[in-house]
Amino acid sequence: MPLVAYSCSASSPGILALKILAEVQETKVEFSEVAGTPSLTIVTNNPVLKTSDTSTAVSWLGCARALAKTVPSLALWDVPTVESWVESATTMVLPSLESSDNSGKVLVEEFLAKVETHFNESKEKYIAGSFTAADICLAVWLAQALIKCDISIAEGSVSEWMKVVLSALKSCDESGISPLLASIPGTDAASSSSSCELTDNPLVKKLQEFRLEFDVYLHSACMSAEELVSNVPLASDKETHTKNLFFKDKKHGLFLVTHATASTFNTKQLGKLLNLEGKTNFRLADEATLDKHLAVKPGCVGPLCIVNDGVKEVKLVLDKTLTDGTYDFIHSHPLRNDASVKLKPAALMEYLSKAGIEPAIVDMSAEPAGEDSGGKAPANRPPASKGKGLTDQPKPQKQNNQNKKSGEKGKTLLRLQWKKSENFPMWYSDVIVLSEMISYYDISGCYILRPWSYKIWELMQQWFNEEILKLGVDNCYFPLFVSQDRLEKEKDHVEGFAPEVAWVTKSGESELAQQIAIRPTSETIMYPAFSDWIKSHRDLPLKLNQWSNVVRWEFKFPTPFLRSREFLWQEGHTAHATYDEADEMVMQALDLYRKVYQDLLCVPVIPGYKTKKEKFAGGHQTTTVEAYIPGSGRAIQGATSHNLGQNFGKMFDIKFQDTNGESQIAWQTSWGLTTRTIGVMVMVHGDDIGLVMPPRVAPVQVVIVPVLSKNLSMEAAGPYCIKIKNDLESQGLRAKYDDRDMYNPGWKYNHWEQKGVPIRLEVGPADIEKNQARVALRYNGEKMDVSVDGLGVFIKDKLDEIQKAMFEKAVKERDQHVAKITEWKDFVPNLEKNNLVLTPWCGGEHEAWEEWVKKTSKEESLKNLGQEGEDERTATSVAAKTLCIPFDQPDLPEGTKCIASGLPATCWVLWGRSY
Repeated sequence: MPLVAYSCSASSPGILALKILAEVQETKVEFSEVAGTPSLTIVTNNPVLKTSDTSTAVSWLGCARALAKTVPSLALWDVPTVESWVESATTMVLPSLESSDNSGKVLVEEFLAKVETHFNESKEKYIAGSFTAADICLAVWLAQALIKCDISIAEGSVSEWMKVVLSALKSCDESGISPLLASIPGTDAASSSSSCELTDNPLVKKLQEFRLEFDVYLHSACMSAEELVSNVPLASDKETHTKNLFFKDKKHGLFLVTHATASTFNTKQLGKLLNLEGKTNFRLADEATLDKHLAVKPGCVGPLCIVNDGVKEVKLVLDKTLTDGTYDFIHSHPLRNDASVKLKPAALMEYLSKAGIEPAIVDMSAEPAGEDSGGKAPANRPPASKGKGLTDQPKPQKQNNQNKKSGEKGKTLLRLQWKKSENFPMWYSDVIVLSEMISYYDISGCYILRPWSYKIWELMQQWFNEEILKLGVDNCYFPLFVSQDRLEKEKDHVEGFAPEVAWVTKSGESELAQQIAIRPTSETIMYPAFSDWIKSHRDLPLKLNQWSNVVRWEFKFPTPFLRSREFLWQEGHTAHATYDEADEMVMQALDLYRKVYQDLLCVPVIPGYKTKKEKFAGGHQTTTVEAYIPGSGRAIQGATSHNLGQNFGKMFDIKFQDTNGESQIAWQTSWGLTTRTIGVMVMVHGDDIGLVMPPRVAPVQVVIVPVLSKNLSMEAAGPYCIKIKNDLESQGLRAKYDDRDMYNPGWKYNHWEQKGVPIRLEVGPADIEKNQARVALRYNGEKMDVSVDGLGVFIKDKLDEIQKAMFEKAVKERDQHVAKITEWKDFVPNLEKNNLVLTPWCGGEHEAWEEWVKKTSKEESLKNLGQEGEDERTATSVAAKTLCIPFDQPDLPEGTKCIASGLPATCWVLWGRSY
């Protein structure tokens, strides 16, 4: 059966997955056919968000995409691979559901094999790393296809994934999911008695809705924590029941305190642990108050019931030992005292985070600070130690992995879900989305640059425009489209871009007489004009630059900023009377690119020549700056500058009369820098919190956050903070005063840390009293108190220090991963250590040996990994390729042999795995 993306049908079995996709988002959905067309109208209504929408889609992919974005915060479509997985399923699985026979069985089996290979290689729990729309659509459609085509699957990674997903979806449509679940091996069709009895429990349903791992079980009724410990023994001392106390205080409100049964708790400590001001008088709340706010009876209380506090009047206080890894599992009542839920600390924190609850986490074993200590720091931050104006603070401790999805006090609910060292691709995707740099678009490989990332691009533009103006380069703009004849005029050039060219073939419903290309680059667009404008040596040099977008329809898997189908760039094009003048321009442009990376982005690069095999298609010689990404151990081409020679001049008849009146062909250059720069910066400097911005390209260099309290209102803080802002701006700094009153200081701290703002200034009542501000540095976590007198000058100098320190750190990391070797046996082992490899080479013209290294390194690496092959579309191959012949060449002793061919070496060449 051919691969077809056929139209949706409201009566198709495949519609079940779409309905569940909506239900997961608590959204009601209706489907209806559009008369006379293959389209499907989707009407959605979300009573929680109070939103409704009507859209039309033709393909299953379009329907799934539209529905998955109903509640954007759930990020069901935000992982880049979701689109490709769902698209594959619509062409390989869904046809079997529509056919009247088993003709689609072969495709379903092929798709099953593809999914199995993915799980075996990735070791992930879900299809795209985290739970997404891909899991819902693929699991439902595959289960339906297994039944339809009578396909049996063995217990393994695929069946386990389907079982987990379908079990989580069962509450959305039990009648539709139960038969599917029963077809999966290893699934017990008869639920346990406790599961059946607790199916309708509101907290159990909430846990299922949040797609968390947990167990629930029945036991004898226990009215107290002491009875639980005595009558419901646990497997080990790494598990604990909880003790829960519900307090009220006339001044400070309501508090639900949850601690491990082994912890000791003194009510008198609570006010001090929570840094509550003034006297406290905590009393246990009565049954009516408990029922009113938490909808639970005495003896049945647990931390899960905090979700019943719809108006958020109750503050949840958690014992630190429940979150810091002291216990592997926590057991707590789900609104009844004859049952308990067993879940991991990380799952409890994720439950609270998804419910919008920010608990206070306190160390009940610690001795709280005395109330009369003096100079009490504002809530949400520790007091600074005393010093002479500049006071260093200890760096924050590294978070426990168990809490990476938690919503701890002061932590944003949108924190990163992945650690840079654990899953670099998913971490990168998390960072660029949650820092508000990128939004995904409904065309694969195309992305929305949000203001935060576009401002970075604008700052680079401003700097670059000033620099090229000094070189006599003028900005201009040429059309987006190029005719087929022009594009194909230079044979080598068009062959280099042919697979990536996007074509316009229709205007409305009419076919164009000749298809038109959307520019993949602008040589063939600009050079006919060069031919018209250049007639004499007096017309030279001609130096032009344009800022534009280009389209290259990548076959490889796209990655935002790094490899996309449309991207922004600058492209310089110049024409000269001599080769030497053109070559000087090439080097001047390349040096500007070096400065962009090193002086603006704090990313060290290695400049050099590309080999003949890697040079620009149709050009004479290509120079490059190559960067290194420590998190992945890969190189990435930063920017290139090409000496085009006279090749394009001959093709486009760019001639001039020299001083002797003789006709000559112009020598040309082209050079380009793209928004890839932003992605490189993110990957090199970002950490497990989010972006770390080099000050020179930070959209906001300093953010001022007032620490509001009973003693400091926004109105009182405003004049003081605005005065600081004016001082900063007088020094030419980009400063922002965050005066939003709907967010607390802790939320703001994490928001701006995630966006990578280099310096945060905190202003609390004590700071105003002392005429100072707390200075917090993003790149290393240091904090200090600084007088506001002369603060602008201090901050300006500090930003310069940060810029220098970030570059030095990146240089050190890069240099630690450049290995100089002379024997092949050391080549692949160094690649496996995430190194770039510098080797003796017989010359860039030996393309066959260059291909041999690429092929052999790939084979040896795959063998070491126990794999037979890799997807040809991957943008991260295990093969090594030449990066450049560095300008800075080490000494090459006479008699040194090429690492591959054994021929006499003529230079050193840098290799690496590359993006």
